[in-house]
Amino acid sequence: QVQLVESGGGLVQTGGSLRLSCAASGTIFRFSGYAVGWYRQAPGKQRELVATYTRGGTTNYADFVKGRFTISRDNAKKTVALQMNSLKPEDTAVYYCNIGTPGGRNYWGQGTPVTVSS
Repeated sequence: QVQLVESGGGLVQTGGSLRLSCAASGTIFRFSGYAVGWYRQAPGKQRELVATYTRGGTTNYADFVKGRFTISRDNAKKTVALQMNSLKPEDTAVYYCNIGTPGGRNYWGQGTPVTVSS
């Protein structure tokens, strides 16, 4: 089993920044072999992809965060981060960390809430 714990969420004003972190623990044989990502779910909406970081080192972003958010990973520490700049009220959501194993299993954290005030 793999456990993910997110942190770093909170309340910020429009235009502000937050840095989310996700720490993985448990049965992890080689963290660098896992795909990682951040998703978010706003009230009344479906969960949506924010950014991913593949095993091969490629990053992908949803159009609505391109140029503002940056995903990074530290394989030695088994952590994933999401630097969020120029935050907007529409970025308000619960943010979830996700990792996918080469065998196709997915793990989720409990989520960390982000609120951007106007």
